[in-house]
Amino acid sequence: MKFRTFLGAAAVLTLAAGSALAADKDAADTAVEAAKKYAGTTISIVWEAGLQSLDPLNYSGPQWEKLTGIKVKVVEVPTDQMFTKIMQDFKSGAGAYDALNVIPSWMPDLARAGALEPLDKYVDKFGYRDELQDIAAAYRDNQMQYDGKIYGFPDDGDVMLLYYRKDIFDDPKMKDEFKAKFGYELAPPKDWKQFDEIGQFITDKMAPKVYGAGFFRTAPYPQYMFQERFRMEGGKFFNADTMKAAVNGEVGLKVFKQMVAENKFMPPGVEQWNFVDNLAAFLQGTTAMTISWPPYGRWAAGYGSGEQALKWVPKSQVAGKVGYALTPLGRPELGVGFDLSVSATSKNKEAAYLFIQWLNSKKTSLERVQLPYTLRDPFRLSHYASEKYRALWPDAAAYLDTIKTSGEKGLLDLSLLQQDKYDEAMTKAISSLWAGEDPKAILDRMAQQFDAITEKVGVENQKAVYKVWAAKPGAYPQ
Repeated sequence: MKFRTFLGAAAVLTLAAGSALAADKDAADTAVEAAKKYAGTTISIVWEAGLQSLDPLNYSGPQWEKLTGIKVKVVEVPTDQMFTKIMQDFKSGAGAYDALNVIPSWMPDLARAGALEPLDKYVDKFGYRDELQDIAAAYRDNQMQYDGKIYGFPDDGDVMLLYYRKDIFDDPKMKDEFKAKFGYELAPPKDWKQFDEIGQFITDKMAPKVYGAGFFRTAPYPQYMFQERFRMEGGKFFNADTMKAAVNGEVGLKVFKQMVAENKFMPPGVEQWNFVDNLAAFLQGTTAMTISWPPYGRWAAGYGSGEQALKWVPKSQVAGKVGYALTPLGRPELGVGFDLSVSATSKNKEAAYLFIQWLNSKKTSLERVQLPYTLRDPFRLSHYASEKYRALWPDAAAYLDTIKTSGEKGLLDLSLLQQDKYDEAMTKAISSLWAGEDPKAILDRMAQQFDAITEKVGVENQKAVYKVWAAKPGAYPQ
């Protein structure tokens, strides 16, 4: 055997032995033990400003320092500025960030630019590959890799859920009157026609005390609801051959008109509602249905109501009265989410990696998704099955089962080069819709903006990325 070949074989055996040793341990413990050699250093992590950041500020950051001696500096950035901040740091070479929170739809851009460190070598060195299989497939198979390499660990089970008032839907008089009028049972709506009929019926019967539904309508989140409805009604974002935008056809116009019409049976002023406005109305019992992310379900049940950080959340008047269901048409938007990644310009790459492995591990992540004051949502099979989590409130098991099913059926966010620009175009279009502009004119303008972005990126470059995204099972309903 040549000496070089011998050295290569020895290195492989050493790596395999190290991986086997790590695999014998819990992934969280493995990360802690390996990180102790970096005690006394400080790593920085970019985190969404607000409630999300209370996780590393109050819980995981202090806990990591206690376990390893590594300090964690949390850099809070508003969601709509995170992509820009990450790219600016990369292009400048400053290396101000070590670990990152990345919205999965940004991954093609960031990975192609070289801003994210490939993680496979660390995953194998520290025996983490097996535990990644516990992450639910919707997130693991779609939000972790780009071009065959791991660039981030899915760390937030974002998916849209329908919340509804069980006490209203189960009321015998309401049920009888509804069936007599529409010929089917009063139950969570299976499609948007049923949603409209149920919403208008409840408003007619109960307003102004209770309206049929309420949604958040202000930027930036309604565009994710548009993405879902547009595709479920048969729309395609682009012509796959030419990459010309196709959002301004009959399907887009139908969805825009439906969205405007639904405001009529929602509370006055709903066009200006943000995430908190909508949450407050539902928790106070003034809307019978809403669609949002999983935190609504926890807070509606009163979970975490004693937390100082949640003083801004209105006391739930509907605890024990809320049901959970799939959104109309049964394929909910996964909607944003977060991956944990390592910056390619970090000067502490291994230490940053070990921190995110520990954060993302089965053991640590189960504690994090149960923190009442943060917005991290269950994303692992072991989270859904956790007896501890399923006992947190009387309907917690139904809540977790609905999140699991919704994730399995979930639709992926559009994910292209310069995706933030397409998102901005959709967001502005929906704002114009609430302002009363003509839906067709808005859609035509949005299509022109899409085409301009595509031309700037390069039609062939974007076509290649779109082809990969569109081929995924969660891109378009089959």
